[in-house]
Amino acid sequence: MTTRILPAVGDPDAARSVTTLIGQLPDAEPAPPVTDSTQLLDTLARLAAASLDELPEVVLVHERIGPVPALELVREVALRFPAVGVVLITADASPVLFSAAMDSGARGLVTLPLGYEELASRVQAAAQWSAGVRRHLGAGAEQVTGPGGTVVTVSGAKGGVGTTVTAVHLALAARASGRTVALVDMDLQSGDIASYLDVQFRRSVADLAAITDISPRVLQDAVYVHETGLSLLLAPAEGERGEEVTDRAARQVVSALRGRHEVVVVDCGSQLTGAGAAVIEMADTALLVATPDVVAVRAAKRTVRMWERLQVRKAEETVTVVNRHHRTSEIQPPLVQKITGTRIAGVAVPAHFKELQAVVDAGRLHELDAKSTVKQALWTLAGELGLVGAPAAAGPGKPGKPGKPGKQLARAGDRGSLGLRRRTGGR
Repeated sequence: MTTRILPAVGDPDAARSVTTLIGQLPDAEPAPPVTDSTQLLDTLARLAAASLDELPEVVLVHERIGPVPALELVREVALRFPAVGVVLITADASPVLFSAAMDSGARGLVTLPLGYEELASRVQAAAQWSAGVRRHLGAGAEQVTGPGGTVVTVSGAKGGVGTTVTAVHLALAARASGRTVALVDMDLQSGDIASYLDVQFRRSVADLAAITDISPRVLQDAVYVHETGLSLLLAPAEGERGEEVTDRAARQVVSALRGRHEVVVVDCGSQLTGAGAAVIEMADTALLVATPDVVAVRAAKRTVRMWERLQVRKAEETVTVVNRHHRTSEIQPPLVQKITGTRIAGVAVPAHFKELQAVVDAGRLHELDAKSTVKQALWTLAGELGLVGAPAAAGPGKPGKPGKPGKQLARAGDRGSLGLRRRTGGR
């Protein structure tokens, strides 16, 4: 049996050494090495989308890979691609590291400098394990990406562009279609989800930061179940506690939520922290909210470029949502797409703050009228992102009771939502 091996090594000299050695292994088919964690996850996701059979049997992760630390990367690969055997390459052969690697999901550990016999043994064991898992999984494409649901992050190009409103209604739309949904406030210093949904709860994401193994019971204690059915994980009331949430803690928290919910929506705010960057990197979909004005569009471009420099997210993998849109706006969605280099959402959210003002002031954003064009646009966006079924996407009604398809969107078109008109065929 041919064993396909994908090395993830950042250092060029180490990459050449690893590639040369694995090329000498019997029945080995080495792939070109990937140089960072983002490229590795992107490559595996692309192969997994095609077929289970396209995934390599073994992934070799070098200890100096970046920007995600090696053990965190091993954990992410093991979680999202359980049919792949991961082997860690490291100079530290201590029992502590070995135990940590196994806890993260590694199938073996190879010490530096590399030796042929040890590498061959670890690769063979990981490949056999991978083959057994694939026989168990079969060819189901949906099983390739590992346990858990879809993670969507919502970030703002700048403050005040509607990031939290967007995140809340995406979560509400997904919940209304019958899915289990977690809504996480990762705007650690100034998160407002609790205010928008009239929630007072003493637990927050900061309480999970120091826990190395988040059990279902621990997670349940930190999550507030809202009257809408949303599972809320709030930002700390004391903004300074946001520093306790590291990138490692953020990945662990979101992974735990993903394992227990079909949809996880994360409000990352407009300031990029280490925790926010980690979540954006691991997300299935990353949204960037901007308004159609020069300052916001420039901020969106600046954010996208920063994400690329930090290897958090590529521009073409980011979806920009234009909020407070009007047909007479000088800046239209195609121009935003051209300037930022991102994909643009098919739905532009109309500028009707008067529809929102009463429920925002009352802290009852979930009670926004079903006839609201803002709500209809955001719920249609949820459908576009695959977070809801067709009925809820077509016409949002009361939570848990999707509206009749078509009629409410037609009313939205009459109120001047150009994005909705285009999607529903209105003139």
